[in-house]
Formats: sequence, C-alpha cells, structure tokens
Amino acid sequence: MILFMAKTTDIRARSFLTRHTDSIRMKQLLFIAFVIFMCSDQIKAQSIGHTTITYTDSSRNNRAIATEIYYPATTAGDNTAITEGTFPIITFGHGFVMTWTAYQHFWEELVPLGYILAFPTTESSFIPNHDNFGKDLRFIITEIQNNGAGLIVPSTSVASTSAIMGHSMGGGSSFLAAENNTDITTMVSFAAANTNPSSIDAAALVNVPTLLFSGVNDCVTPPAEHQNLMYDATTAAYKTQVNITGGGHCYFANDNFNCSFGEGVCSPDPTITRAEQQNMTHDFLQPWLAYYLKNVCAKAQEFQDSLSTSTRITYSQSLPIGCSLNTDAKKKETINIHLYPNPCASQIVIESNNEHIHIVTLYNTMMQTIGSYTFSGTKTANIDVSSLPDGLYFIQCNTGEFHRILKENARE
Repeated sequence: MILFMAKTTDIRARSFLTRHTDSIRMKQLLFIAFVIFMCSDQIKAQSIGHTTITYTDSSRNNRAIATEIYYPATTAGDNTAITEGTFPIITFGHGFVMTWTAYQHFWEELVPLGYILAFPTTESSFIPNHDNFGKDLRFIITEIQNNGAGLIVPSTSVASTSAIMGHSMGGGSSFLAAENNTDITTMVSFAAANTNPSSIDAAALVNVPTLLFSGVNDCVTPPAEHQNLMYDATTAAYKTQVNITGGGHCYFANDNFNCSFGEGVCSPDPTITRAEQQNMTHDFLQPWLAYYLKNVCAKAQEFQDSLSTSTRITYSQSLPIGCSLNTDAKKKETINIHLYPNPCASQIVIESNNEHIHIVTLYNTMMQTIGSYTFSGTKTANIDVSSLPDGLYFIQCNTGEFHRILKENARE
C-alpha cells in the first residue's frame, strides 16, 4: 500500500494491474506517524471476546449445533462488546475425539487480526457422523452471516467473505462442507483425514481456492494416503499444499491427550517442536486469509515469496496466487489518482485521470472493511465520511481496467 502524510491531493502510483491505486484519508494529522509505526502492535493488542450459542438447522430435523465463537472485542472476556467494523467469518472443524479448546492458537492469532472464528462442538464422540459434521461447518457460515450470534455478534459485524477450516477429521469434513459450495470464499485444511463419505471424492467438487497443510512426519494421516490425494482430486483453479518438513499430525493443535495418544503409537515422530510447526503454519495461513478474505493484494505476493524462499517446507501449487490478471503493457501505465481534501471532516473526492472508478473500499488500520461503495463507471467519486470517528483510514480504488478484466474473465 502507498502511505502518505502530506496534504497533497496529487497521488501518482504504479499500477498493480488489478488493484491500481491505494491511498489514505485521515482526519487528525497529529496521529499519523504514531498509527503507521504502531500499526502491527495495535493489531496484536486487540482483545478477544467469546460467546457460546446453539444454532438450529431446521432442514435436518431441527439439529442443534452448539458453537463456540471468538471475535474481536472492545475488552477481553465472555459476552463482551464486539469491536466496530466488519469481520470475515471462519468455521473450524475439530479432530477426532478432540475439543475446540485444542485450537486455541488459531483464535489467539487470527481474532486480533480481525476475524471471527466459530467452532461447532458437535460430533465429538467415538462414532462421529462426518457427513453431519461437514453440514454443520457449512450451515454455521450462512447462519452467522445472515443472523449473527445473538446480540453479541450482530450480522452487521460479519463480512461477506468466509472460510471453512479444520484439522484431521475436521479437515476432511471441511472438504465435505466445501463440496459444490459457492457461498464460501476459501477452504483450508490441516492434516486432513479421509472421511466417510470420502473427502477425497468430495475434493473433486471443491472449486474455491484451497490450501492444504501436511506434516511430512504425520503417521496418523500420512500425506500420501490422505492430503496428497485430496490435493490431486480438487478441481480448484488455485490450490496449494504446504508440506512442513518434520511436522507431525497433532502439532497443528495445542497439546491434547487424545490426539497425542494416537500419534504416540505410530511412527515416524515429529522432528520439530509444536511451536515451530505452528509458527510455520501461521506464516502461510495468515497471508492466504488476508488475501482471500480481506482483499489485501500485497499478502498474495508475501505468500508466494514464502513458498519460494522457505527452507522449512516443500509445496505443490496449481497456479501462483496474486492480483495480476494480465501482463499487457497497457496495464502497467501510471494511473493518476487525486484525493481531496486530506485531511477532511465531511466528504472526500476521488478523481481518476484516465480510468473509470467502479468500486471504492474504505479500511481501518486493521484492514477491516468500514465501507464499500459502488459506482457506475465514473472518473469522480464522492464519499461521505462525516459519520466516521477521527483516525487514519485506507482507501482502495478498483478502476475501469480492473472492472473490464473481471468481465472478460467471467465470459471466458
């Protein structure tokens, strides 16, 4: 992103093909330097709220789906107020005879970055129904987006982007949940186990961008018998499998007796620590989610760079992810964007010299979407910001060239 602190209204920016220009708008210049340098610390300082809700799926004989939900909160604790903004929703499926508490590191890492995580606690017995578990993961996404989680997490706080994730049995069930599912944005699995019905078969009907994590030393669900087959089967245009060298099965979760007991009776053993495996996981997971769920273009390149430079993993990939849809020289030309007044108190004006503006998205410093505005192809966009609190904001403009490329791709 291009950050500026001056009051200039002329911003010249290199085109990034589909995300032509990023700029910022702010009300209080006194806070700019502090916000820019403290941005990552601010993100990590966000509090984690928690609530429990039981959903009812009327299409399955009023099936009760007890769910633990973690969300960005104004203060940490149970049933505290959610932070202002909209946040992508992620459902997470637990492993065989494991509980949601084994995945604490996921909510501790992701919620402060501006995500809502929902953990259904169903199918935790020794005879789980994988089909129902997959349907639970799928149902919760739609339910939370449409109706929220009671008064604690209103639907207005839930973004339109979403992901289904899961570990082991939950990873396999994620494929069942993503089968023929165009309502989700992406799916991610960790040491996914083949389920009944087969998640390998279901993978052939998964078309959303798919990220699979495997531990090379996983003796519970060996990649060659599970994740590799799912990766090969999925028809997703964008799919990546990250193989963590020396990684095990249970290290994708926090310390858990049931999982560790099962892993303790097979071999090979992991040759890295749990902390190392989880750190590697988040090194790839976080940019993937930021790109697909928050539309942060730079994170795609970060993901690709990590794949190509990391000595701790091997990988398979169908196509590199990224914002570039075309390499035509015309799309590399300089685009002039004028934004004024800056700072402002009521209304900002965005002008483009040679491309029509179609979509303007406003973000806060956590890259949470504050507002999205659609225009019918204009070179001047006016946006009312009088209701926003004082602070630093980022603006992303999708110009006419991006709009045209998307239309061409849709026809193809």
